[in-house]
Amino acid sequence: MEKPAETGDSSEQQLDSSNASNDDEQKHTTPSTWHRISAKIFWVPPNCRWDPEEPPKFSMALNILFAFAGAFTVANLYYNHPILNILARDFGVSYDKVAQIPTVAQAGYAVGLFFLCPLGDLLKRRPFVLSLVLFTATMSIGLCVTDSLEVFSAIQFITGVTTVTPQLMLPLVGDLAPPNKRAAALSIVVSGFVLGILVARLLSGIMTNYTSWRNVYWMSVGLQYAIFGSLWAFMPDYPATNKRLNYFKMLWSMPVMLTKHPILVQACLISYFTSATFTSFWTVLTFLLAGPPYRYDSVTIGLFALIGIGTMFSTPLYARLIIDRFVPWFSVILGMTWSMIGICVGAYTGKITVAGPIIQAFFLDLGMQTAQIANRSSIYAIEPQGRNRVNTCFMVFTFFGQLTGTSVGAQLYSRGGWVGSQSFSVGCIGMAYLLTFARGPFEKGWIGWHGGLSIRKKHLESADGHTAEARNPLRRMTTKEKDAQAAKAAEDGDLEKQVREEDQRPAERAMEDLGGSGNDDGMEIRDDVEKGSSREGVDGVARSDKQPG
Repeated sequence: MEKPAETGDSSEQQLDSSNASNDDEQKHTTPSTWHRISAKIFWVPPNCRWDPEEPPKFSMALNILFAFAGAFTVANLYYNHPILNILARDFGVSYDKVAQIPTVAQAGYAVGLFFLCPLGDLLKRRPFVLSLVLFTATMSIGLCVTDSLEVFSAIQFITGVTTVTPQLMLPLVGDLAPPNKRAAALSIVVSGFVLGILVARLLSGIMTNYTSWRNVYWMSVGLQYAIFGSLWAFMPDYPATNKRLNYFKMLWSMPVMLTKHPILVQACLISYFTSATFTSFWTVLTFLLAGPPYRYDSVTIGLFALIGIGTMFSTPLYARLIIDRFVPWFSVILGMTWSMIGICVGAYTGKITVAGPIIQAFFLDLGMQTAQIANRSSIYAIEPQGRNRVNTCFMVFTFFGQLTGTSVGAQLYSRGGWVGSQSFSVGCIGMAYLLTFARGPFEKGWIGWHGGLSIRKKHLESADGHTAEARNPLRRMTTKEKDAQAAKAAEDGDLEKQVREEDQRPAERAMEDLGGSGNDDGMEIRDDVEKGSSREGVDGVARSDKQPG
């Protein structure tokens, strides 16, 4: 009687154990809340899914979307500039303490630039960019509600780290745009950056003047979520450029690039000096306009930022007509020439007429932007699989040039006034000229003028004018490329057919020769046989006639 009881107990234990295992399996198979949320966030709409046979078309709408994303992402760094005095009053601190806000924002941006931007060569761009934008938007809510300067500064640093979306968009555009149209596509994104800086400073000052400064950051949160929604709906799911790249080796590869590519070092140094002139001008312009003889108020001084609108609209056309048609070396020289003209006019007439600083603002902005676009277009051709790292090297030098211009410009203004600070900018452009003329437009080494002095591109379909780039697999072929591929395929097919015919002809000729000689011999043999038989028959008849009966 005990055995059945034991059997029942064992069956119940087996049932319990099976139920427990089923529960464990269900726990493992049921996705967590976080996985369900992330699956929805990073779900790819059908129109954005990747098809290697037919990559998504890089349209003007997509180019403008990237410019829009870059514009209102980079704006996060500049909302605080016109309202520092209001922030100091509301937080109850001195101007010295509140001045740390733009400093920590720029420091965070530098950290993100060096440690996050290179990941664009390792990760898929769509989920990476969406994660950064979503995180930045959510963190920015803290800027709207905090009453602590320390918390505000900490959040500003964190959002500065993740505000690197613009520097991910530029290399992506370099991947997607045809080489002969790369400068024009890059100029649209760069113009978006200028728009973001202008809108940030302008709207921040106006909104704070009539409402609370917190509304500025609520607006920023709304714009960030709008960017996220737009990119989620329309940004294609491009594959990763490098899947097996180690992160630390990737960071180390950037200094190595500077030892391998002379054009990259030249572009970085030119950007360092031209960026110094730009920030030096905008830093001390406020001192000039606020003092004698102008004595403008802060609103009037802020309106000078609108001069950049003219540059923003003219740069894409300039890039299409000039930068894409000539070698980048020539476009860089033109850009520095515009900058030098503007600096000289503004430096030596700025104390006499306000037209001087206005002319300087326009030509300096135009020159710096066009020179940078030309340099970017050329350096993106050197390592197609590492464009994010190339861009990081370029931007690190640009960033330090901006810091140098801000610091040196302010110190020189305090000692030598407006003319002294702008004379520093003249020297910077002079250094940039020397660096440019050290290498010719087609020179491949560190210094020299080998390859000729022509400003025309040797290869019209290339970005730098002399390097024929292979098509990036992310980019859809243009109509001309498709026609060339079809013509090459037809040529290869004809060549293959011709080779096959050439291979067949010896065998056919041998068979023809063999068959022809056999037929001839057969015909001769048959003729001989027929002739012999006929003679033999005649002779036989004759012989039979001669024989006696």
